[in-house]
Amino acid sequence: MSQHWFDRIGALAGIEREAQALLAAVPSRRLKKGAVLFRAGDEARAFLIVLDGRVTVNITGPTGREIMLYEVASGETCVQTTLAMLAGQPYEGEATVTESAEAVAIPRPVFDRLLAESEPFRAFVFASFGRRLTDVIHLLEKVAFVPIESRLAAMLLDRAGGTDQVSVTHQDLASAIGSAREVVSRRLDGLRDRGMVELARGVVTILDRKALQAIAGGAW
Repeated sequence: MSQHWFDRIGALAGIEREAQALLAAVPSRRLKKGAVLFRAGDEARAFLIVLDGRVTVNITGPTGREIMLYEVASGETCVQTTLAMLAGQPYEGEATVTESAEAVAIPRPVFDRLLAESEPFRAFVFASFGRRLTDVIHLLEKVAFVPIESRLAAMLLDRAGGTDQVSVTHQDLASAIGSAREVVSRRLDGLRDRGMVELARGVVTILDRKALQAIAGGAW
């Protein structure tokens, strides 16, 4: 028996036969790193599910300052898409593929039918929406209450994973922690001067993980 893309998502694996037929008719597709999936003001025409890889959703303010709202990883959906599909409103942010990804775009007519007729699909949509909305609330809490240096240290450790190197620009870090590039550059210089990191173009090398963990503190 051939495996469909929705069999890889636990919440959809046991979906009704009629819903399976509708989903099976929607193919997945590969997305190259750097591809823009939607921009602010675009109309939502399909419901996005990321099967693997990573998509980042940012918003840009009137001054040009950019903030990362959240990332969409394997088996996850996009809260901006859900809001736009349910409310019939245009997107307010921009989604960019930050790691080569495989994704599915369920057309609006299919999405509307599944939402009305399939309880498992409806539960999947709203559970995913709730998780993504929680991520956005946590981001607002961090921007409002956690010092920039703590957010920066936590982000470096998160991006590094089990390695000591982070391939990232100062602008990407600024967007991820809700700050300005100039501020992040100054904070990175300070961490470098204290012997915690080493800086090169597009790369931050962690030299003192324990010190960064201590600074990160409540930003985890």
